[in-house]
Amino acid sequence: MIFEMTIQVRVTNIQEGQPWYETLLNRKPDFVPHEGFAEWELIPGCWLQVAEGIPSDGSGPLRLGTTNLEETRQRLIKELGIEAFEIHSRKEVPVKWASFSDPWGNQLGFFEYLDKGEEQKRVKELLKQTY
Repeated sequence: MIFEMTIQVRVTNIQEGQPWYETLLNRKPDFVPHEGFAEWELIPGCWLQVAEGIPSDGSGPLRLGTTNLEETRQRLIKELGIEAFEIHSRKEVPVKWASFSDPWGNQLGFFEYLDKGEEQKRVKELLKQTY
């Protein structure tokens, strides 16, 4: 079940990039989990992440929310022949995530909430708004 998504862009200097995006979006970030990273929920379930790093062509990855990251990873390996990819986490971030490339080099990925109560709350909120 896919129920949310994030898209990430990189800026070489977060002290310049974050204010630029604050101006663009006309508001402060909704979430700043650690230095060099800021997030805005643009619409329910749709997040823009601005991260300090080296910008790349096509920026990304586009990550979609899933209720079971390991199951999703195994399905992609089996059904699409994607090479095994690593699942990441950080103690200050409420999700675990993974990224991979499509056959054309586009960066994609999935994420899963660590707190299943929060995950269910988000799904219910989004389903109310969708249906």
